[in-house]
Amino acid sequence: MNLHDWIDELADALDVETEVDEGLILDLARVTAQNVQKTAAPITAYLLGFAAGAGDLNPEKVERMAAKAQALAESWDRPADAPDPDDVDDDVPDDSTVDHSTDRYED
Repeated sequence: MNLHDWIDELADALDVETEVDEGLILDLARVTAQNVQKTAAPITAYLLGFAAGAGDLNPEKVERMAAKAQALAESWDRPADAPDPDDVDDDVPDDSTVDHSTDRYED
């Protein structure tokens, strides 16, 4: 079975009728895996497909969306192991010697 057969069978199994530009999807996934991280590749492909389906887009619009996603991946400058800048690692005070048995908490 080749990729075209797999796409046809999967589309039938998922009950979708669509044309797939597998070269476009594979290029986007490759660039994303190389520039962002490997696990970003299938998520990126999924989101492109989701956006295309939600917007009922024609192939030209899908290509433009894929180009935007690829440009974002190509310009990605944060290594895969870089910490999320939104995560804050504040020091937590050690209050293990404080008696909290009478503390009241609201639900």
